[in-house]
Order: sequence, then C-alpha cells, then structure tokens
Amino acid sequence: MNNLKVTSEETEKQPEKIKEKKKKEAEGILNIFTSFNNTIVHVTDMSGNTIARVTGGMVTKHDRLKANPTIAMFIAKRIAENLKETGMTNLYVKIRAKTGNPAPGPGANAIIKSLSREGFKILNISDTTRIPRGGPKKKGGRRGRRPWALFEKETSERKMVEREYLNNLFYVKLQWIKIKTMK
Repeated sequence: MNNLKVTSEETEKQPEKIKEKKKKEAEGILNIFTSFNNTIVHVTDMSGNTIARVTGGMVTKHDRLKANPTIAMFIAKRIAENLKETGMTNLYVKIRAKTGNPAPGPGANAIIKSLSREGFKILNISDTTRIPRGGPKKKGGRRGRRPWALFEKETSERKMVEREYLNNLFYVKLQWIKIKTMK
C-alpha cells in the first residue's frame, strides 16, 4: 500500500513535461472581385462563413479611385488586421473579374502582393471569372433585324433610277425609229 502513495519528494524528482501546443494554422478563402470601377474583397473560412469584407468604397470617398492599386493596398491592410485577430494565416485566393472581361481589374495583384508581405501564406491562386457561352437569344427574330425605312428608301431610289433608264431607252428607240422611217 505504501507504494501507491506519492510523496512530495517524488513529485519534485519527476521532470515536468511541458506540452508545447502547436498553433493550428487556420485556412481561409480570399475572394477578390475586381472590375475597372471597384474592388471587393471577401474573406471566408473553409465552410463559407464570412470573416471580413472590405470594398473600395469603404476605404476612399472618391469614386474614380475605388479600383486603384493604391486603394487595393489599403484594402489589404484592413483585411490583414481582421485576419490576424482570428488567427488565420493560410489563404486560398479566388480572383474574379466582370463577366466577359479578358483580365481582372488593377487591384487584384496589389492585394495579393501586400497580403503576402504581411506574412500570409498564399496556398493557391485561381481565376473564377465567368465566361459567356452564347448567352440569351438576341432580339430580332429568325431573319434578323430589318430596318424597313432604309430598305424602302433604297428601293424607291432604285425604282427612280430604273424609270429614268427605261425612259432614256424608250426615247433612244423612238429616235431610231424616226430616223429609219425618214430614210
């Protein structure tokens, strides 16, 4: 029974095991929508819950500057502050431009660059710009748009030219017949 009891001397002899907890690196998705008029950044966790959202209009009051790369850097600073509070360090980046545009707006690269300088690890960058594939049916019906006013104008002018030509032919034939009958 004495073996089961632990004395204070024995506890001092046992080395204390310090358990080091590794900080779990949280991952998130950084959605960047850039057009040539505005820049919108939306950060979510992996399940899609919003962590932070900052737009160009929240940073500047000038409409013309909302898509500017300098303003994008300020957007990235605000996002970095919010992410550091939550402990998120790794980011998957999704860049989206306006549908049909060949390239994203000027703010996308500036945001990624400034976030990587802030110490965030960029795991993946993907372009999620939507591509139009035919789109809705165009107006005008099966045979297309026919501007009738122009068409009628052309036909009336054509008719006038044809009448003139026929009148000239008729006049020439009459002259020829007169000449023949005189001989």
